[in-house]
Order: sequence, then C-alpha cells, then structure tokens
Amino acid sequence: MQKIKIGIVGTSFGAEFIPLFRAHPNVRAVCIADLMPERLQYAQDWHGPLETYSSLDEMLKSDVDAVCLFTARWSHAPLAVKALRAGKHVYSAVPMAITLQEISQLIETVKSTGQMYMLGETSYYYPSALYCREKFTRGEFGHFVFGEAEYLHDMSHGFNDVFMWAHGDEWKQFASFPPLLYATHSVSMIVATTNERMMRVSALGYRDRENDGIFDRAVSKWGNDFSNETALFRTSGGGSARINEFRRVGWSETPRATSVRLSLYGTLGSYEEQGNGKVWNRVDTTEFEDVTDFLVCADVDLNDDTRVSLLGKVLPEELVRDYRSGFARIHPIERLPQEFAGLINGHEGSHQFLVDDFVRACVTMQLPPNHVWQAARYNAPGIVAHESALRDGESLAIPDFGDAPA
Repeated sequence: MQKIKIGIVGTSFGAEFIPLFRAHPNVRAVCIADLMPERLQYAQDWHGPLETYSSLDEMLKSDVDAVCLFTARWSHAPLAVKALRAGKHVYSAVPMAITLQEISQLIETVKSTGQMYMLGETSYYYPSALYCREKFTRGEFGHFVFGEAEYLHDMSHGFNDVFMWAHGDEWKQFASFPPLLYATHSVSMIVATTNERMMRVSALGYRDRENDGIFDRAVSKWGNDFSNETALFRTSGGGSARINEFRRVGWSETPRATSVRLSLYGTLGSYEEQGNGKVWNRVDTTEFEDVTDFLVCADVDLNDDTRVSLLGKVLPEELVRDYRSGFARIHPIERLPQEFAGLINGHEGSHQFLVDDFVRACVTMQLPPNHVWQAARYNAPGIVAHESALRDGESLAIPDFGDAPA
C-alpha cells in the first residue's frame, strides 16, 4: 500500500489537521512549516514532536509528497503554483485564488505538472449539501429554479483574534478582506448540488459603519470598506441564485443553525433552511417534512483540554462547532478510515472527509470532488461579484475555466 508524506504549511488552522493526516493509513509521516517559530512550537506542544521547516521554500526541498496550505487567504494561489512546480501535490484552504488570473494560472500549472490539486471546501460535506445533492441526483427537485446560500460570520466571532495573531499591530489592514472574495463556502453549496455554474452577476456592498478601523478604505490593504456583500446570479440552466457574505451581522451559530446555510427550490421540490429548522417540501403534498434532526451534527463532549485550538487558546462558544463537530446521520462515515474514529473533526463533520479525499487522490491519482476545475467554479463567481459591487451592481459575465479532463 502506497504511503505519502504530508507537509502542513501554516499551523494556526493547519494544526487542526495534524492528527487526521497522521492517522490516515496511506500517510507515512507529517511535517509542518511556518514563518513564526512560536507557531511551530505551539503545534508541537499540542501534538508532540514534529519535523519542522521555517518556510514553504525549505519544505519544498524535502521529501514531502504533498503540501497542505493553511496560510493567509490571499496567499493560496501563488504558494500552490510554487508547490505544484516543485513536484508536490497541493491541498489548499479556501479560497483557491483572489483574481481570475490566479485561477487561470493554477489550472494551467495543474495541467503542465500533472500534480494533484484539491480545494479544502468544507461546505461540500455539510449535511444540508449532502442531503440536497442526493435529492437532485434522484430527480426529486425537478429543474433548478432558485437557490440561496450565505455565510454569516461577524468579525467579533473569532476573525479579529485570527488577524491579530497573524499580523500584530497591522492586523486591521488585513482584516478588511472583501467578503465576496471568500464566497466559496456559499457558492459551492449551490454549484456542487445542481451541477450548474454561475454565468452572470449583479452585486451590492454594504459600507461599514462601525468606525473601529477595520473596514476603513484608507487603512485596508484591499481599499475595501464593504463589510457585507450580496450577489444575485444567473445560472447556466436558467435559474438564479442569491449569495450573502456578511461580516457585520447580529447572528450567532447554534447547534441547530450553522453560519453557512442553504435553501434550494426546484420545480418539484424544495429544501428550506432557516435559523432553527430544515424542511423538505414537494409540489404534490401539503405536508412539510422536518429533516432537522437528520441533518444536525451530534454534540461532542468537550472540556477545556479538547477545546484548545486556534491560537492555542480555549475556543469561544461561537467557534466551538466550527472546530469541534460530530457527524450528522446523513454523513457516510462508513467510507472513512477506521483510524479516524474518535479523532477531532470540524466544520459540520467535514474535516475527516476532506483529509480522506485528498490522500486518496494523491495515492490513486484520481480526481477528488473538489478538484481544480470545480474549485474554479466555486471561486470565480465571488471574484466577479465583488467587482460588480465596486461598480454599484453592474451586471458582469463570469468566465468559465472548463471541465476536468476525462
């Protein structure tokens, strides 16, 4: 049985994945890289001794077979290209890129190198996405009419802490990252379910009013003062979709309502998800089917030791379910390695599936679900939508980067 060596780059969020990669039966070793020595030490204090590197460049000179990028969200594409050209497979946290040019370069690099690329899109394994994909596959939705997905994550719910730790006194210039450039969690739920792509978009931005210096155009690295953005898309099958990316919003995650949520409507059936309920409905019946209990992830018993995570601190309540999640009844846990049983999981049960997808892809050289061409269809719509918002809602076409080769 082939075994590969995994290199994790960026240990603030990346440290969450060390136990899973270590446990996978097709992984022979795990090493880590980070620009900050204290982060390398933090990861080892948590997970025990690890082979360490001071940068991605140093790691790429080693015998690692694949690198997993958990670095700043705007750095993923250039680092992925560098790793692919060095002959390494790549797992990337979202987003894959922040410009259309970066997406194009990534796809061309995958083609020219023959290396595997996978986007770690957690929403692909959210219970609601699994449920709706099954319904669409069986034709129970009929033709796609309309979808809405959103990522509701107030800056005070962990984002500020992450940027402070990563960027010190300069953190506010980076924390203003445009919301629609981080729209893959939302967009992917519709694209991966319906197999339609986003064709055109008109978007609007909400100019921030908090006056705390985060979404201040004069301070922002991105020249961005939109803390919330909304986009309306036309899809390739003639339907439409609405995406909300909100970073200033009076909303908190609960066990029955996650920060990423989805509703879909077809000609025969619909799935609706609100703050405390998830229901299925059909045109030929007057009864709703409440599927909330089927799609809510099981609680995980936590104490202060098991809640230690990002930044080496105890997780606040609003982030616990992001980083410590059980499974829902719909999750196909029988396909996971037995070695994963009892290990940490996160983001609605997705982490274990994503790790297994990537390792399998590297070993078999068979494309995973979230391959580079699919990732482009998750990512490009948000990039163009943000441009539309900057133009006060001008309707813009979204390029297609093609299908994966047969």
